[in-house]
Amino acid sequence: MVVENGKRQSSGDRGGPVALKVDKPTSGISIKELEMLPRLEEIEQLDTLIVKGTTNISEEVIGAIASQAASEVEGIAQVGTSSLKRVLAERIGSAKRKARGVDVEAGRKEAILDISVRLFYGYSIPQAVIHIRRIVADRLLKYCGLVAKKVNIKVVGLEFPERLSGRVQ
Repeated sequence: MVVENGKRQSSGDRGGPVALKVDKPTSGISIKELEMLPRLEEIEQLDTLIVKGTTNISEEVIGAIASQAASEVEGIAQVGTSSLKRVLAERIGSAKRKARGVDVEAGRKEAILDISVRLFYGYSIPQAVIHIRRIVADRLLKYCGLVAKKVNIKVVGLEFPERLSGRVQ
């Protein structure tokens, strides 16, 4: 087989490679790439390329996105609570691993979330909850294409940052 000036020519034997004409310079391009060039040019000429298939986003991923979004809200100290029992159960496999502090029930187009948060003392709880709902709904739509049907917030505690832990003066 001979490749010359972007054209692949057969050596004349039956069943050998077929001539391939390419208008673009081909130095440094492999034979497989040369064979794909006509198809790539076809694809480039299309305005939209429709590829079918299904996408499944796990509830753990949705929960991680919601958890990250909620933690970015001003006044949020922590999303979820730490539980030694839960961590051990996840490690030995008797409990499903999930994003801490976020329970998700998701369908193909909508999701319902239950989010547990701890806030810093001094921030308005109603304001923080409104911000959490807005940012979580926005991120789910942006990253997953899901509409947040409900975002239930449970405030499970307050953090007092000015306290010194364990010291009396």
